[in-house]
Amino acid sequence: MIADIYNYELGADYLQYEFDSTGPKGIIRKVVQYSETNLKNVYNLGFGDKDLITNELNDLIITNNGDSQKVLATVASTLFVFTDNYPDATVIALGATSARTRLYRMGITNNIEEIEKDFEVYGLKNKTWFKFSKNITYDAFLVKRKK
Repeated sequence: MIADIYNYELGADYLQYEFDSTGPKGIIRKVVQYSETNLKNVYNLGFGDKDLITNELNDLIITNNGDSQKVLATVASTLFVFTDNYPDATVIALGATSARTRLYRMGITNNIEEIEKDFEVYGLKNKTWFKFSKNITYDAFLVKRKK
């Protein structure tokens, strides 16, 4: 999964990562942002296109640039750098829409054996966290680096 990724630039605090998606729709700047929550060592993973006017992350745009697997692999690869620098962090990820959450689930499902070598993965269903299982629709995902 992590083999074919885009090169990315990272912020000094290891909380923001930017890269360019390249495809039929051109070059589109993407942002991965880890944001602190009100819970200690729990971070939200935000991901989307960079609005070139406001410089903010827009997680509602659907790019369809033909490189979704490479984009998701790039996002996943940032987890390694982030958790190297924040080893006690737990990361929560959910899509801005149910379709995007489904896309994340498919990405995790297709690579779960590889992911579980380094991370514990859980899915949220009915307000309860469960160890991730294939073919279950989750509302969000939780990832923690194995020690």
